[in-house]
Amino acid sequence: MNFLEKLLDGVAVEWKTLGKVATLRRGRVMSKGYLVDNAGSYPVFSSQTVNNGVIGKINTFDFDGEFISWTTDGANAGTVFYRSGKFSITNVCGLIRINDKSNLNYKFLFYWLTIEAQRHVYSGMGNPKLMSHQVEKIPIPIPCPDNPEKSLAIQAEIVRILDTFTALTAELTAELTAELTDRKKQYNYYRDRLLTFEKGEVEWKTLGEIGAILRGTAITEKEANLGDYPVVANGSSHNYFHDQSNRSGETIVIARSGVYAGLVSYWDIPIFLTDAFSIHPDNNALSTKFLYYVLKKDQIKIHNMSKGAGVPHVRAKDFESYKVPVPPLEEQARIVAILDKFDTLTTDLSEGLPREIALRQKQYEYYRDLLLTFPNPEEVETHLNSMEKSHG
Repeated sequence: MNFLEKLLDGVAVEWKTLGKVATLRRGRVMSKGYLVDNAGSYPVFSSQTVNNGVIGKINTFDFDGEFISWTTDGANAGTVFYRSGKFSITNVCGLIRINDKSNLNYKFLFYWLTIEAQRHVYSGMGNPKLMSHQVEKIPIPIPCPDNPEKSLAIQAEIVRILDTFTALTAELTAELTAELTDRKKQYNYYRDRLLTFEKGEVEWKTLGEIGAILRGTAITEKEANLGDYPVVANGSSHNYFHDQSNRSGETIVIARSGVYAGLVSYWDIPIFLTDAFSIHPDNNALSTKFLYYVLKKDQIKIHNMSKGAGVPHVRAKDFESYKVPVPPLEEQARIVAILDKFDTLTTDLSEGLPREIALRQKQYEYYRDLLLTFPNPEEVETHLNSMEKSHG
Protein backbone atom coordinates (compact mmCIF):
# COMPACT_ATOMS: atom_id res chain seq x y z
CA MET A 1 0.00 0.00 0.00
CA ASN A 2 2.91 2.38 0.76
CA PHE A 3 4.36 1.64 -2.67
CA LEU A 4 1.03 2.37 -4.32
CA GLU A 5 0.64 5.63 -2.40
CA LYS A 6 4.11 6.73 -3.57
CA LEU A 7 3.34 5.65 -7.14
CA LEU A 8 0.13 7.69 -7.21
CA ASP A 9 1.27 10.49 -4.87
CA GLY A 10 -0.26 13.74 -6.07
CA VAL A 11 -1.48 12.12 -9.29
CA ALA A 12 -4.88 13.16 -10.59
CA VAL A 13 -7.25 10.52 -11.97
CA GLU A 14 -9.62 11.23 -14.83
CA TRP A 15 -12.57 8.91 -15.42
CA LYS A 16 -13.84 8.20 -18.91
CA THR A 17 -16.41 5.72 -20.13
CA LEU A 18 -14.98 2.86 -22.16
CA GLY A 19 -16.94 4.01 -25.20
CA LYS A 20 -14.92 7.26 -25.18
CA VAL A 21 -11.51 5.58 -25.22
CA ALA A 22 -12.14 2.40 -27.23
CA THR A 23 -14.06 0.96 -30.16
CA LEU A 24 -16.24 -2.10 -29.57
CA ARG A 25 -17.46 -4.74 -31.99
CA ARG A 26 -18.88 -8.27 -31.99
CA GLY A 27 -17.64 -11.52 -33.50
CA ARG A 28 -19.38 -13.56 -36.19
CA VAL A 29 -21.34 -16.80 -36.29
CA MET A 30 -19.15 -19.85 -36.88
CA SER A 31 -20.74 -23.30 -36.83
CA LYS A 32 -18.95 -26.53 -35.93
CA GLY A 33 -19.12 -27.46 -39.58
CA TYR A 34 -17.43 -24.19 -40.55
CA LEU A 35 -14.60 -24.86 -38.10
CA VAL A 36 -14.10 -28.35 -39.55
CA ASP A 37 -14.29 -27.22 -43.21
CA ASN A 38 -11.84 -24.35 -42.63
CA ALA A 39 -9.43 -25.99 -40.19
CA GLY A 40 -6.11 -24.20 -39.83
CA SER A 41 -3.69 -22.70 -37.31
CA TYR A 42 -5.43 -19.47 -36.21
CA PRO A 43 -7.44 -19.74 -32.96
CA VAL A 44 -11.15 -19.00 -32.72
CA PHE A 45 -12.32 -17.78 -29.32
CA SER A 46 -15.86 -18.25 -28.03
CA SER A 47 -17.81 -17.86 -24.77
CA GLN A 48 -16.19 -20.72 -22.89
CA THR A 49 -13.45 -20.15 -20.30
CA VAL A 50 -11.71 -23.53 -20.54
CA ASN A 51 -8.68 -23.73 -22.84
CA ASN A 52 -8.47 -19.93 -22.75
CA GLY A 53 -11.73 -19.78 -24.70
CA VAL A 54 -10.42 -21.56 -27.80
CA ILE A 55 -13.09 -23.68 -29.54
CA GLY A 56 -11.13 -24.45 -32.70
CA LYS A 57 -8.62 -23.17 -35.26
CA ILE A 58 -9.22 -22.02 -38.83
CA ASN A 59 -7.08 -21.05 -41.82
CA THR A 60 -7.93 -17.32 -41.74
CA PHE A 61 -8.07 -14.61 -39.08
CA ASP A 62 -10.26 -11.56 -38.51
CA PHE A 63 -8.00 -9.65 -36.12
CA ASP A 64 -4.28 -9.08 -35.76
CA GLY A 65 -2.70 -7.22 -32.85
CA GLU A 66 -3.54 -6.36 -29.25
CA PHE A 67 -7.16 -6.50 -28.10
CA ILE A 68 -9.41 -7.39 -25.17
CA SER A 69 -12.33 -9.75 -25.68
CA TRP A 70 -15.28 -10.36 -23.42
CA THR A 71 -18.05 -12.96 -23.24
CA THR A 72 -21.43 -11.42 -24.05
CA ASP A 73 -23.91 -14.22 -23.22
CA GLY A 74 -24.44 -17.14 -20.86
CA ALA A 75 -22.92 -18.33 -17.62
CA ASN A 76 -19.53 -16.73 -18.43
CA ALA A 77 -20.93 -13.33 -19.41
CA GLY A 78 -18.55 -10.57 -18.33
CA THR A 79 -15.42 -12.73 -18.44
CA VAL A 80 -12.58 -10.80 -20.10
CA PHE A 81 -9.42 -11.97 -21.87
CA TYR A 82 -6.28 -10.23 -23.05
CA ARG A 83 -5.72 -11.20 -26.70
CA SER A 84 -2.77 -10.70 -29.01
CA GLY A 85 -1.70 -12.02 -32.40
CA LYS A 86 -3.89 -13.32 -35.22
CA PHE A 87 -7.29 -14.74 -34.23
CA SER A 88 -11.08 -14.64 -34.69
CA ILE A 89 -14.03 -14.53 -32.29
CA THR A 90 -17.57 -15.88 -32.48
CA ASN A 91 -20.81 -13.96 -32.13
CA VAL A 92 -21.00 -14.55 -28.35
CA CYS A 93 -17.84 -12.49 -27.88
CA GLY A 94 -17.16 -8.79 -28.01
CA LEU A 95 -13.85 -7.14 -28.86
CA ILE A 96 -12.30 -3.95 -27.50
CA ARG A 97 -9.75 -1.90 -29.44
CA ILE A 98 -8.16 1.09 -27.69
CA ASN A 99 -8.43 4.22 -29.85
CA ASP A 100 -5.19 5.85 -28.68
CA LYS A 101 -2.51 3.60 -27.13
CA SER A 102 -0.53 6.68 -26.08
CA ASN A 103 -3.11 7.18 -23.30
CA LEU A 104 -4.11 3.68 -22.24
CA ASN A 105 -2.27 0.39 -21.76
CA TYR A 106 -4.12 -2.75 -22.96
CA LYS A 107 -3.02 -4.88 -20.02
CA PHE A 108 -3.96 -2.11 -17.57
CA LEU A 109 -7.43 -1.95 -19.12
CA PHE A 110 -7.67 -5.76 -19.06
CA TYR A 111 -6.89 -5.96 -15.34
CA TRP A 112 -9.35 -3.18 -14.60
CA LEU A 113 -12.11 -4.93 -16.55
CA THR A 114 -11.51 -8.24 -14.71
CA ILE A 115 -12.91 -6.40 -11.70
CA GLU A 116 -15.40 -4.01 -13.25
CA ALA A 117 -17.05 -5.94 -16.11
CA GLN A 118 -18.82 -8.42 -13.82
CA ARG A 119 -20.58 -5.54 -12.08
CA HIS A 120 -22.32 -4.60 -15.30
CA VAL A 121 -23.67 -8.03 -16.24
CA TYR A 122 -27.44 -8.11 -16.60
CA SER A 123 -29.04 -11.35 -15.41
CA GLY A 124 -32.65 -10.76 -16.36
CA MET A 125 -34.78 -13.55 -17.88
CA GLY A 126 -32.36 -16.18 -16.56
CA ASN A 127 -29.69 -15.53 -19.22
CA PRO A 128 -26.78 -13.33 -18.07
CA LYS A 129 -25.70 -10.79 -20.69
CA LEU A 130 -23.14 -8.06 -21.13
CA MET A 131 -23.85 -6.32 -24.43
CA SER A 132 -21.82 -3.59 -26.12
CA HIS A 133 -24.13 -0.78 -24.98
CA GLN A 134 -23.49 -1.85 -21.39
CA VAL A 135 -19.73 -2.22 -21.82
CA GLU A 136 -19.49 1.28 -23.35
CA LYS A 137 -20.72 2.75 -20.07
CA ILE A 138 -18.05 1.12 -17.87
CA PRO A 139 -15.97 3.88 -16.21
CA ILE A 140 -12.21 3.69 -16.82
CA PRO A 141 -9.64 5.45 -14.57
CA ILE A 142 -6.84 7.32 -16.38
CA PRO A 143 -4.07 8.28 -13.92
CA CYS A 144 -2.20 11.51 -14.59
CA PRO A 145 -4.26 12.41 -17.70
CA ASP A 146 -2.34 15.65 -18.37
CA ASN A 147 0.97 13.79 -18.74
CA PRO A 148 0.46 10.78 -21.06
CA GLU A 149 4.06 9.61 -20.69
CA LYS A 150 3.83 9.50 -16.90
CA SER A 151 0.34 7.99 -17.12
CA LEU A 152 1.60 5.10 -19.25
CA ALA A 153 4.57 4.64 -16.89
CA ILE A 154 2.20 4.33 -13.92
CA GLN A 155 -0.08 1.95 -15.82
CA ALA A 156 2.92 -0.13 -16.94
CA GLU A 157 4.21 -0.43 -13.38
CA ILE A 158 0.80 -1.61 -12.11
CA VAL A 159 0.70 -4.09 -15.00
CA ARG A 160 4.22 -5.32 -14.18
CA ILE A 161 3.23 -6.02 -10.57
CA LEU A 162 -0.02 -7.73 -11.54
CA ASP A 163 1.71 -9.79 -14.24
CA THR A 164 4.15 -10.97 -11.57
CA PHE A 165 1.33 -11.81 -9.16
CA THR A 166 -0.54 -13.59 -11.95
CA ALA A 167 2.49 -15.68 -12.87
CA LEU A 168 3.27 -16.53 -9.23
CA THR A 169 -0.36 -17.41 -8.51
CA ALA A 170 -0.58 -19.58 -11.63
CA GLU A 171 2.67 -21.33 -10.73
CA LEU A 172 1.60 -21.95 -7.15
CA THR A 173 -1.87 -23.06 -8.20
CA ALA A 174 -0.34 -25.46 -10.72
CA GLU A 175 1.92 -26.89 -8.01
CA LEU A 176 -0.98 -27.27 -5.59
CA THR A 177 -3.19 -28.78 -8.29
CA ALA A 178 -0.45 -31.26 -9.16
CA GLU A 179 -0.09 -32.05 -5.47
CA LEU A 180 -3.83 -32.57 -5.18
CA THR A 181 -3.82 -34.82 -8.26
CA ASP A 182 -0.97 -36.86 -6.79
CA ARG A 183 -2.79 -37.16 -3.47
CA LYS A 184 -5.96 -38.35 -5.21
CA LYS A 185 -3.96 -40.95 -7.13
CA GLN A 186 -2.28 -42.00 -3.90
CA TYR A 187 -5.64 -42.15 -2.16
CA ASN A 188 -7.17 -44.26 -4.93
CA TYR A 189 -4.14 -46.56 -4.93
CA TYR A 190 -4.29 -47.21 -1.19
CA ARG A 191 -8.09 -47.43 -1.19
CA ASP A 192 -8.04 -50.03 -3.97
CA ARG A 193 -5.21 -51.91 -2.30
CA LEU A 194 -6.80 -51.87 1.16
CA LEU A 195 -10.18 -52.94 -0.23
CA THR A 196 -8.93 -55.70 -2.51
CA PHE A 197 -9.19 -59.14 -0.93
CA GLU A 198 -7.98 -62.47 -2.24
CA LYS A 199 -10.42 -65.31 -2.73
CA GLY A 200 -11.02 -67.01 0.59
CA GLU A 201 -9.30 -64.23 2.54
CA VAL A 202 -12.57 -62.74 3.84
CA GLU A 203 -16.22 -63.64 3.80
CA TRP A 204 -18.40 -62.09 1.09
CA LYS A 205 -22.09 -61.37 1.59
CA THR A 206 -24.83 -59.68 -0.40
CA LEU A 207 -26.23 -56.34 0.77
CA GLY A 208 -29.61 -58.03 1.09
CA GLU A 209 -28.13 -60.49 3.59
CA ILE A 210 -26.27 -57.99 5.69
CA GLY A 211 -28.40 -54.85 5.65
CA ALA A 212 -31.53 -52.98 4.68
CA ILE A 213 -32.10 -51.02 1.48
CA LEU A 214 -34.71 -48.29 1.92
CA ARG A 215 -36.25 -46.06 -0.73
CA GLY A 216 -36.59 -42.31 -0.32
CA THR A 217 -39.90 -40.45 -0.07
CA ALA A 218 -41.30 -38.40 -2.96
CA ILE A 219 -42.18 -34.79 -2.12
CA THR A 220 -43.13 -31.67 -4.05
CA GLU A 221 -40.86 -28.64 -4.34
CA LYS A 222 -43.26 -26.71 -2.11
CA GLU A 223 -42.95 -29.34 0.63
CA ALA A 224 -39.15 -29.16 0.37
CA ASN A 225 -38.94 -25.58 1.61
CA LEU A 226 -40.39 -25.87 5.06
CA GLY A 227 -37.71 -26.77 7.59
CA ASP A 228 -34.12 -27.38 8.63
CA TYR A 229 -33.20 -30.80 7.20
CA PRO A 230 -31.35 -31.01 3.85
CA VAL A 231 -33.33 -32.68 1.08
CA VAL A 232 -30.99 -35.16 -0.65
CA ALA A 233 -31.46 -36.97 -3.96
CA ASN A 234 -28.28 -37.01 -6.03
CA GLY A 235 -25.56 -37.09 -3.41
CA SER A 236 -25.69 -33.41 -2.56
CA SER A 237 -28.25 -31.14 -0.96
CA HIS A 238 -30.74 -29.61 -3.40
CA ASN A 239 -30.66 -26.38 -1.39
CA TYR A 240 -34.10 -27.38 -0.14
CA PHE A 241 -34.96 -28.12 3.46
CA HIS A 242 -37.75 -30.21 4.97
CA ASP A 243 -39.43 -29.85 8.37
CA GLN A 244 -38.49 -33.41 9.29
CA SER A 245 -35.80 -35.96 8.52
CA ASN A 246 -36.34 -39.51 7.34
CA ARG A 247 -32.70 -40.60 7.80
CA SER A 248 -30.44 -40.01 10.79
CA GLY A 249 -27.04 -41.20 11.90
CA GLU A 250 -24.69 -42.65 9.28
CA THR A 251 -26.38 -43.06 5.90
CA ILE A 252 -25.12 -44.32 2.55
CA VAL A 253 -27.12 -42.78 -0.29
CA ILE A 254 -27.38 -44.10 -3.86
CA ALA A 255 -28.85 -41.60 -6.34
CA ARG A 256 -31.70 -43.31 -8.19
CA SER A 257 -32.17 -41.51 -11.52
CA GLY A 258 -30.90 -38.90 -13.93
CA VAL A 259 -27.30 -37.99 -14.73
CA TYR A 260 -26.32 -38.82 -11.14
CA ALA A 261 -27.87 -42.31 -11.21
CA GLY A 262 -25.72 -44.60 -9.09
CA LEU A 263 -23.74 -41.85 -7.37
CA VAL A 264 -22.65 -43.03 -3.92
CA SER A 265 -22.49 -40.54 -1.04
CA TYR A 266 -22.12 -40.66 2.73
CA TRP A 267 -24.02 -38.59 5.29
CA ASP A 268 -23.64 -38.38 9.05
CA ILE A 269 -26.30 -35.74 9.73
CA PRO A 270 -30.11 -36.03 9.68
CA ILE A 271 -31.43 -35.66 6.11
CA PHE A 272 -34.66 -36.04 4.16
CA LEU A 273 -34.07 -38.59 1.38
CA THR A 274 -36.20 -38.32 -1.75
CA ASP A 275 -35.30 -39.56 -5.29
CA ALA A 276 -32.69 -42.04 -4.02
CA PHE A 277 -32.35 -45.01 -1.72
CA SER A 278 -30.20 -45.64 1.31
CA ILE A 279 -28.23 -48.66 2.50
CA HIS A 280 -28.06 -49.53 6.19
CA PRO A 281 -25.71 -52.42 7.06
CA ASP A 282 -25.90 -54.47 10.24
CA ASN A 283 -23.19 -52.71 12.23
CA ASN A 284 -22.53 -55.84 14.26
CA ALA A 285 -20.93 -57.21 11.10
CA LEU A 286 -20.24 -54.29 8.78
CA SER A 287 -19.23 -50.70 9.47
CA THR A 288 -21.28 -48.12 7.55
CA LYS A 289 -18.20 -46.07 6.68
CA PHE A 290 -16.31 -49.19 5.57
CA LEU A 291 -19.20 -50.14 3.28
CA TYR A 292 -19.26 -46.61 1.88
CA TYR A 293 -15.59 -46.88 0.91
CA VAL A 294 -16.19 -50.29 -0.65
CA LEU A 295 -19.05 -48.94 -2.77
CA LYS A 296 -17.16 -45.75 -3.65
CA LYS A 297 -14.29 -47.90 -4.91
CA ASP A 298 -16.84 -49.51 -7.24
CA GLN A 299 -18.35 -46.17 -8.32
CA ILE A 300 -17.81 -46.67 -12.08
CA LYS A 301 -19.23 -50.20 -11.87
CA ILE A 302 -22.30 -48.90 -10.00
CA HIS A 303 -22.84 -46.08 -12.52
CA ASN A 304 -22.80 -48.73 -15.24
CA MET A 305 -25.65 -50.55 -13.51
CA SER A 306 -28.03 -47.79 -14.63
CA LYS A 307 -30.70 -48.67 -17.19
CA GLY A 308 -33.06 -46.74 -19.44
CA ALA A 309 -32.56 -45.05 -22.79
CA GLY A 310 -34.26 -41.81 -21.72
CA VAL A 311 -33.67 -41.08 -18.05
CA PRO A 312 -31.09 -43.54 -16.67
CA HIS A 313 -31.89 -45.11 -13.31
CA VAL A 314 -30.61 -47.74 -10.91
CA ARG A 315 -32.92 -50.09 -9.01
CA ALA A 316 -32.76 -50.77 -5.29
CA LYS A 317 -33.62 -54.40 -6.02
CA ASP A 318 -30.37 -54.85 -7.98
CA PHE A 319 -28.35 -53.99 -4.88
CA GLU A 320 -29.90 -56.75 -2.81
CA SER A 321 -27.63 -59.25 -4.62
CA TYR A 322 -24.59 -56.94 -4.66
CA LYS A 323 -21.70 -58.74 -2.95
CA VAL A 324 -19.31 -56.95 -0.58
CA PRO A 325 -16.35 -58.13 1.53
CA VAL A 326 -16.88 -58.53 5.29
CA PRO A 327 -13.51 -58.58 7.10
CA PRO A 328 -13.34 -58.50 10.94
CA LEU A 329 -14.62 -55.25 12.48
CA GLU A 330 -11.14 -54.41 13.79
CA GLU A 331 -9.73 -54.60 10.27
CA GLN A 332 -12.61 -52.49 8.95
CA ALA A 333 -11.86 -49.82 11.57
CA ARG A 334 -8.16 -49.78 10.63
CA ILE A 335 -8.94 -49.36 6.93
CA VAL A 336 -11.50 -46.63 7.61
CA ALA A 337 -9.01 -44.66 9.77
CA ILE A 338 -6.44 -44.68 6.95
CA LEU A 339 -8.93 -43.75 4.23
CA ASP A 340 -10.51 -41.01 6.35
CA LYS A 341 -7.13 -39.25 6.54
CA PHE A 342 -6.67 -39.41 2.77
CA ASP A 343 -10.25 -38.32 2.23
CA THR A 344 -9.77 -35.26 4.43
CA LEU A 345 -6.58 -34.29 2.64
CA THR A 346 -8.06 -34.57 -0.84
CA THR A 347 -11.65 -33.40 -0.48
CA ASP A 348 -12.16 -31.33 2.67
CA LEU A 349 -12.12 -27.66 1.67
CA SER A 350 -11.45 -26.57 5.24
CA GLU A 351 -8.35 -28.71 5.72
CA GLY A 352 -7.13 -29.93 2.37
CA LEU A 353 -5.33 -28.59 -0.66
CA PRO A 354 -8.46 -27.28 -2.43
CA ARG A 355 -8.81 -24.70 0.34
CA GLU A 356 -5.18 -23.67 -0.14
CA ILE A 357 -5.77 -23.22 -3.88
CA ALA A 358 -8.84 -21.07 -3.17
CA LEU A 359 -6.87 -18.96 -0.66
CA ARG A 360 -4.12 -18.28 -3.21
CA GLN A 361 -6.72 -17.06 -5.69
CA LYS A 362 -8.30 -14.81 -3.04
CA GLN A 363 -4.86 -13.46 -2.17
CA TYR A 364 -4.23 -12.59 -5.82
CA GLU A 365 -7.63 -10.88 -6.12
CA TYR A 366 -6.95 -8.89 -2.93
CA TYR A 367 -3.70 -7.42 -4.26
CA ARG A 368 -5.17 -6.88 -7.72
CA ASP A 369 -8.07 -4.91 -6.25
CA LEU A 370 -5.67 -2.98 -4.03
CA LEU A 371 -3.51 -1.93 -6.96
CA LEU A 372 -6.55 -0.90 -8.99
CA THR A 373 -8.27 1.17 -6.33
CA PHE A 374 -8.74 4.75 -7.49
CA PRO A 375 -10.96 7.56 -6.21
CA ASN A 376 -14.30 6.94 -7.91
CA PRO A 377 -15.88 9.64 -10.09
CA GLU A 378 -18.25 10.77 -7.31
CA GLU A 379 -15.35 11.23 -4.87
CA VAL A 380 -13.39 13.24 -7.46
CA GLU A 381 -16.40 15.46 -8.21
CA THR A 382 -17.05 16.02 -4.49
CA HIS A 383 -13.40 16.94 -3.94
CA LEU A 384 -13.40 19.40 -6.86
CA ASN A 385 -16.63 21.02 -5.67
CA SER A 386 -15.14 21.36 -2.20
CA MET A 387 -12.03 23.04 -3.63
CA GLU A 388 -14.15 25.46 -5.67
CA LYS A 389 -16.17 26.46 -2.62
CA SER A 390 -13.04 26.98 -0.50
CA HIS A 391 -11.62 29.28 -3.17
CA GLY A 392 -14.92 31.01 -3.81
